[in-house]
Amino acid sequence: MQGQNSVRQKAVWGAVRWLVVAAAALMSGPGCGTELGGRSASYMIIDNLRGASGATPTQLGNAVASDVIDLKRGILEDVGQVTIRLGLKDFGSPSAPNTPTITNYITVTHYRIVFKRSDGRNTPGVDVPQPFEGGMTFTAVGGITTGTFVLVRAQAKLEPPLLTLQSMGGAIVISTTAEVTFYGHDQTGVPVSATGYITVNFADWADPA
Repeated sequence: MQGQNSVRQKAVWGAVRWLVVAAAALMSGPGCGTELGGRSASYMIIDNLRGASGATPTQLGNAVASDVIDLKRGILEDVGQVTIRLGLKDFGSPSAPNTPTITNYITVTHYRIVFKRSDGRNTPGVDVPQPFEGGMTFTAVGGITTGTFVLVRAQAKLEPPLLTLQSMGGAIVISTTAEVTFYGHDQTGVPVSATGYITVNFADWADPA
């Protein structure tokens, strides 16, 4: 009986030790809590993420038909627009607990875009455009704040795989999802980030009339 108890205790201790190790690994994993701003009392909420072809930059939508070349105007960058508002993890001031204070304001400083395909072929420069980072500066102070950014660089249209789409020289269409992560900080310097997604379909589309 004593031997059985020892075996049982050993098995239970082994299970507990495994759970402790697993929990420690999860807590130390990359990106833990970054979407909600980590130690920040506020975080970014992406209300809307839209984009437009450089040929028609005012026709914003939640899916972008990116033209790899415009025969009249050449290579054009595609634009993106993000709408952000603040979320509060802690109350604001005692007199207005649902209103952010100045320390809750979030300043967005830069972003990173990674293009992905649903078929899993995601080698940069072969299957999809290279990921890139860009700078932008605006501050969300409450309500809705809008910022613009470059969604597809002109340089990307001069490199594979987008270059091979010109005049339908390769694949006809490359359909991707652009993963856009915005980075910034609150007014105490605590980092904050948020990620949104938008469809970008690359092709040698017909030029606007």
